[in-house]
Amino acid sequence: MSAFKRRTTAKQQPLPTGTRTSPGSIATIITSTGIPSLDDILGGGLPLSCSLLVLAPDAHSAYGELVLKYFAAQGLACGQRVCVVDAHPETFLAECMWTPGSSSAPAPAQAQDPTSSSQSAAADDEEDERASEHDTKIKIAWRYEQMKQFQTTVSTPSQSADDFCRTFDLTARMPEAVINSARSEGRFLDIDPQAESSATSSPCRNVIQKLSEILAQREPDHSLAPRVCIPSLGSYEWGDLSPQDICYFLHSLKALLRRYPHACASICLPPHLCQEAFGGPGWVQKLGWLTDASVTIAAFGSNPSLTAMFSSHHGLVHIHALPAPHTLLPPSDKFSTLRGLTSSGENNLAFKCMRKRLIFETLHLDVEGGVSERRTTPSANTIAMEAGAGHDHSHSSGTSTTAPAGTTSLAAVQVQLEQVQVSAPSQPAPTEPTVTKPGSSFKKAKVKKKVAFHSERPDLYDF
Repeated sequence: MSAFKRRTTAKQQPLPTGTRTSPGSIATIITSTGIPSLDDILGGGLPLSCSLLVLAPDAHSAYGELVLKYFAAQGLACGQRVCVVDAHPETFLAECMWTPGSSSAPAPAQAQDPTSSSQSAAADDEEDERASEHDTKIKIAWRYEQMKQFQTTVSTPSQSADDFCRTFDLTARMPEAVINSARSEGRFLDIDPQAESSATSSPCRNVIQKLSEILAQREPDHSLAPRVCIPSLGSYEWGDLSPQDICYFLHSLKALLRRYPHACASICLPPHLCQEAFGGPGWVQKLGWLTDASVTIAAFGSNPSLTAMFSSHHGLVHIHALPAPHTLLPPSDKFSTLRGLTSSGENNLAFKCMRKRLIFETLHLDVEGGVSERRTTPSANTIAMEAGAGHDHSHSSGTSTTAPAGTTSLAAVQVQLEQVQVSAPSQPAPTEPTVTKPGSSFKKAKVKKKVAFHSERPDLYDF
């Protein structure tokens, strides 16, 4: 009898709906956040048993809540269970975006030709890109016009019936029929922090207990991956929470997801809780330690200077932590295209909200440091500053130059001939009288050119 046995592949269980295997480890199952570029930053998607924390410190915008709406819409679109922890869950889902071309039918089973809707959405996005870049189009040589345009973000994948990441349209809203169908099928659950709060215990403990009961009710066929969506942790519905309460809740939620590894969670904090002033120095870093993935979306709403400098973006993206459930290093370090760690140093990331979608992309300046055309005259800022300065500039040599009316002098170049005084050497008494010419004591040496560059406004001078 032979001691060798034929190697046979073990029968693997089918993956839950809307998930796939991580490119970094076959033991890790990931799901999409609804935004392809954010999935790329996370290393392909958000792994199950992990939590994502989105910080949005700008009080004049709601980009953090927008990311959470993508997360909830993706869960309902691919047939997963979604648990919304909010005082008004119905209103939150009603404001979520939805797939283009489907108005009332649930997405997983009754969508109308998702491939054509994805193509139409991509065509609309290209049209929006061309419309936005019409004013800043660069005049280049005709031989370069047919070259491929430089890509700053990942492309949206073609949508299919069992697509990993759906294509959403910000101009479309989630139909009420989809919400009612998900409620009746048990795929839409909600927890009210106000109802769970009591005089004896904090709402954080009660919400964790309620989430533990919901995650314990797993389907027999393991076909659905629950999503926990917390749009505004620490808002007034949660009561007066301290930094210790926030830390306790995030740590307990992380331990709860480790106990039930088939689920994932996404949390967003109000703007006043995303700043160092609330939790003290190192508060944002602590939040990154208490979650698997932590990202800050810093919008330019409160800083007009940054808005003028980066006119094609709406804010910056800062990464504090990345998920690595079964590996030492995050898969994003190797498989992320936007971060660019495989080629050179890490890229700076930004985001922009277009008419129909939210995009995370690499941060880049326009041509010529922010202007779309080559400048041959002084910039408007320089002319305005020169016109406002009504004083004369005097050089160190003592000579003062005054520009005539109606003209602006940005720089002055002086060229001088340097003369070297050489004393005549002592000579013996001549036998014959010599005739001395006036100025014989000064001997002209080799002429040297001395160039001095003076600028009246060195900080505003433009070449």
